[in-house]
Amino acid sequence: MNQDLSIFALILHASLVVQIVMALLLTVSVASWSVIFGKVIGLKRVREDNESFDRDFWAGRTLQELYQDATRGSGPVSPQERIFAAGMREFLKLRERRVTEVGALLDGARRAMRASYQREMDTIEARLDFLGSVGSVSPYIGLFGTVWGIMHAFTGLSNLQQVTLATVAPGIAEALVATAIGLFAAIPAVLAYNRFARDIDRIAIQMESFIEEFSNILARNAAPVAGAPDVGRQNVGR
Repeated sequence: MNQDLSIFALILHASLVVQIVMALLLTVSVASWSVIFGKVIGLKRVREDNESFDRDFWAGRTLQELYQDATRGSGPVSPQERIFAAGMREFLKLRERRVTEVGALLDGARRAMRASYQREMDTIEARLDFLGSVGSVSPYIGLFGTVWGIMHAFTGLSNLQQVTLATVAPGIAEALVATAIGLFAAIPAVLAYNRFARDIDRIAIQMESFIEEFSNILARNAAPVAGAPDVGRQNVGR
């Protein structure tokens, strides 16, 4: 009657299959927490870098100065700066090729920025699908461990002449630990996934807005007529 029903004792006395399920879930839980902490730090850095570039962009500096800063040293720091550099690079290449039609210049710059934007979003969203998978699959893995553990417990009780609650409880408790660990792995992953998805949507909207604003600046400053000022030398303005 005085059986040890602590969590550690239940794990140690569980069947091999249930122990494997528990070990798998604990490993997945540790991996998901690693992704969560990495995403918290990574998204915070992305927001801060984008905001820093946004302040520089609207501070009245010329496009040429901004482009030189973006291409100097190790390259652009923020995703938004890399998008700007991609669009500006394509725009300047087309100007060097004597493309004077404003529509062609803007289409080329916009395509380059869209391609850079997609690359940045792929990087920002990296490993987010892992959290979604953990949140959706872990409870079922834990449930599998529980069902298997209960089956194992009742199979062991089939040889007993008299079955009481005291004999049934340990086996069922061992099996239920698998479900508990599955929920322990799934709940933080689901919460983090929802939070990160919302934050990433905001970052995406911010970068898409920048693409539109920068495109408007290029359209406003690009001059197809001879003798017009160089777009790279003109100040940025709303």
